[in-house]
Order: sequence, then structure tokens, then C-alpha cells
Amino acid sequence: MQTALVWFRRDLRLTDHAALAAALGSAERIVPVYIHAPEEEAPWAMGAASRWWLHHTLAALGAALAERGAPLAIFAGPSAATLLAVARATGASSVHWNRRYEPAVVARDTALKAELRAAGLAAESHPGDLLLEPWSVANRAGEPFRVFTPFLRACRAELARVPPPRPPPATLPGAPQVPAGVPLDALRLLPHVRWDGAFARLWTPGEAGALARLEAFVAEGLAGYAERRDRPDLPATSRLSPHLHFGELSPRQVFAAVGAGGRDADAFVRELLWREFAHHLLYAFPHTTDAPLDARFADFPWPGDPHLLGAWQRGATGVPLVDAGMRELWHTGFMHNRVRMVVASFLTKNLGLPWQDGARWFHDTLLDADLANNTLGWQWTAGCGADAAPYYRIFSPLLQAERFDPERSYLRAWLPELARLPNEWLHRPFEAPSAVLAAAGVRLGVDYPWPIVDLASSRKRALAAWQRMKSPAKSAREGAPRQRR
Repeated sequence: MQTALVWFRRDLRLTDHAALAAALGSAERIVPVYIHAPEEEAPWAMGAASRWWLHHTLAALGAALAERGAPLAIFAGPSAATLLAVARATGASSVHWNRRYEPAVVARDTALKAELRAAGLAAESHPGDLLLEPWSVANRAGEPFRVFTPFLRACRAELARVPPPRPPPATLPGAPQVPAGVPLDALRLLPHVRWDGAFARLWTPGEAGALARLEAFVAEGLAGYAERRDRPDLPATSRLSPHLHFGELSPRQVFAAVGAGGRDADAFVRELLWREFAHHLLYAFPHTTDAPLDARFADFPWPGDPHLLGAWQRGATGVPLVDAGMRELWHTGFMHNRVRMVVASFLTKNLGLPWQDGARWFHDTLLDADLANNTLGWQWTAGCGADAAPYYRIFSPLLQAERFDPERSYLRAWLPELARLPNEWLHRPFEAPSAVLAAAGVRLGVDYPWPIVDLASSRKRALAAWQRMKSPAKSAREGAPRQRR
């Protein structure tokens, strides 16, 4: 009887799982395997918040697989040696996995596939994390897109050909004599200092939790999404990003559930395609995890004081919308996308600190710390990436709060020390009259900090710096898109 290994990675589900389907179609028995090898993903190995999620979603996946007859075997790397050892122990003749697109993982998988095949195993990778493979969409010159709008048009033309999601298997033919591996707790994914107290109250990692959240969003949240999605004070977003990041849902499942047509569905599909754009760019330009897509910024002298980074990380900048977002991130592992742009703009434009500092902090503290999305978002906001408009895109935390948190309920939720201030002053307490502050029991510099930077003058400084960057330069490092591996 033929035996196949199914290597689970960032695809921790049973529904619409291409590698699992291929293994079941070619072998009579399967061995589900997870290998923990963070050193193989350096320098962007999983951050602390994501490790919390990983622990719980692996537990859920293990239970689902065992219930169907094929328990998950967990190992600590290295990946190639582990797969070869498990294949020898089980008599497996093939290994199947779903692709990932981060630069370090692409390099690892390319070498690993060659090593497995050299050892006589059939080694096959499959699509599973995107609606469209990143190399399958190109501009008229056959090159990667660098601007979202034409990429969006090209993708929309292909969506009709995206197949429906596969159903999950009811049973799985497990193999006998599978190596024991290690217990999940041996991976030490959970924090030693329990700063994750709110996570379990807010999130349900695992495929069942992902499906429940998707169903709830389609039933209750999709209507009005286009109009409400920018409001951090409302439960108006899907909050599916961690589930997509860990592959508890496939994008095809989400696309099929949301449907097509109508303003709200179209707005949400646009967000799915923004995620596709992020992976498209990262695959074509792998250097952008640490270096700007726009080479004019490669040697940009960030003028800010690096000692201010800690105040930004703690949510102690004295600018309420920025601080509310950073506190939301620390306590929940999540931040509303509108606020992500505001805090990123504040770090790079007002504080004058490198976008890489912010990207690293997000990578460690976000539950949905997707390298492609994180890279695109930070470079877009900093003005050095795709669709960049560096000379004028500076988010005003004051105007953003007025527009998108009109009753200041988001600010009050995360800044209780300012909660008694009237709406007129809550988002700008440093401009409030002393009598208003006293009546609200707010002592600036004691209960809440004064701003660590002047918003107006720092904005002028950023505009002047961007103006000096206008001379065109084409990156010698952009290169051509990669070939399919």
C-alpha cells in the first residue's frame, strides 16, 4: 500500500487543502506531519503573539485529524532530515505540501524538494494560500505589477476561473507505526510571562473558530461593510486575518462565502485582492522585507530620535489615536487597519523613525503577522513601496480620530485616563483649556503624557524630506519575477 506524508505548515485546516487532497488521491494511507523549525524562517521567524495562536491551532488541528483517523505527528526540525526520517519509518514514497511565498521559506523549500527527490521520494508542492499564484498575474510586458489598481483589474478578470473550495474529508486512512514525535507543549510556544490573558477571551484559533467567524461575518457584518469598514469604533470588519494567516481558512472559502456583486461584497473582495497583491510583490521582490521597493529610499537618513521608539511601542506618545491603537495591539494581538496606517504614519513621518522598526514590532505583536501584508503595509505608509505617494501622504491622527471615531468611543475604550474629556478635546487633550482638563481629572504629564513630538512641525519636516527624494532612480535590485518552483 502506498503511503504519503502530508506536511502541514501555514495551512492548518482540512477543508480545501490541496496537498491533503493530492495525497489522498495518490496513496492509500497518509501521515500528517508538522515540523517546528523557526531557524529555517530567519530572520522573520514567527513572533511571540503568533506563537500563541500557533499552539492553539495546532491543538485544534491535531484533534480534528485524530478524530478522522490520522493523528498529527509533531516534530522539531530540521525539516528535510525530519521528513526523510519519517518517510523511512513509515515506508512513505511521497511528500505533499502547500506552498508558501516568504523569501526564506521559498529558498528552503526549493533546496528541500531537490533533496527529497534525490533520496527517491516524490516531492510535490501545491497551491493553497492564495486565489491566484503570484507568478500567474503579470502586466502587458510580462513583469510584476507595482501598482494596485491595474493588478486589481487583472485579478478580477481571473476570478471567474477560481475553482470552488474542496470539502473536508470525512475520514482519513492513517498509517501504522508513525514515529511518536514530540508533545505540543515541548515546542514552548506559549509565553512564560502571561501577557496573553485577553487573547483567549477574544479569539478562537482553529478551523472551527475560523468557520464560525466567517459565517458570522457573512450573516451579520458584510451588509454595510463598504461604508463602515474604516470605523475602529464599530465591529465592522471581518477579523478573519489571523485565520487566513494560519490557513485555517483558504481564500477560496472566503471568496465563495462572500460572493460577488454588490457594493459590500466587492469592497471585501478588494481587500482579499490587496492581500494577493502583497504576496505578488513579496514573491517578485523578496528584498523588500528589509529594503525599500523604491531604491531612492535605500539610504534615506531617518532623522528621528530612536529613544522615542519605546514610547510608540507602549502607547505613550501623548497622541490619543496612536496610543489607543498601540494599546489595542498589545492587549488583543490585533489593530484595526485604519489605525494601523495612522500609527505607521506617525512613526515614520512624525517621529522620523525607519519603517523597519515598526514592521519588526508588528511582526512580534500581531496575531495576523503575515510577512507579505506587513511589508506592503509599512512600505506603503512610509512612502517607499508600491503605490507610494511619499510627498503628501501623512495621516493626521487628529483628523482621523474626528472622522472615523466620531463619538470617541474607540479612544475611551483604550485610554480610560482620558475618558471624561468631552469629545471636542479627547483626541487632542494637549490643546484643551486647563479648566476642561481639570474638570475631567486629567493632568498632562502625570495621568497622560504630553506629545513626544509636535505634529505640525514634524509634518513639515517630513514633507521637506520627501521633497528632496523626488529625483527618479530605478532600483537595480528589483530584478525579474521568479519562476515557478
